[in-house]
Amino acid sequence: MTPRSFKQIRVRYRLAAVATIVAAVTLGYWVRFHGPGPEWLNDALGSVAYEVFWIALFWGCFAGRTFSAERSPFKISVGVLLATCGLEFLQLWQPPFLQALRAPLPGRLVLGNTFNWTDFPPYIVGSVLGYLWVKFLSKALPIEHSR
Repeated sequence: MTPRSFKQIRVRYRLAAVATIVAAVTLGYWVRFHGPGPEWLNDALGSVAYEVFWIALFWGCFAGRTFSAERSPFKISVGVLLATCGLEFLQLWQPPFLQALRAPLPGRLVLGNTFNWTDFPPYIVGSVLGYLWVKFLSKALPIEHSR
């Protein structure tokens, strides 16, 4: 593979990741704060979009570089799921510095502010959907090997 073609492949991966991120943020924000469903459903769908966002972000940064294109979606999805579950448990801890970080909207969106067991199923669903989506993108944007 020539350096030029490798660079083109990374650009295609990143464009696909950016499009996914924009869609996940737009849809997730709209559903969570303006969705037509009951609050619990809007929160759950927002959590699914949150997982897809992080998976797409890390996949766009690392696919084709650090990880192999075939394995990175799984590793990234599992890593994101573990991190978001860890952040959920971190909400049980309420020290002043974390409360200050959670006070503005971006802090609440990333760190959350209240622990809830019902957040875990949407995280799992979001990780599975994010995995399936970036796995599809990995196959749709194959890495061509030179002969």
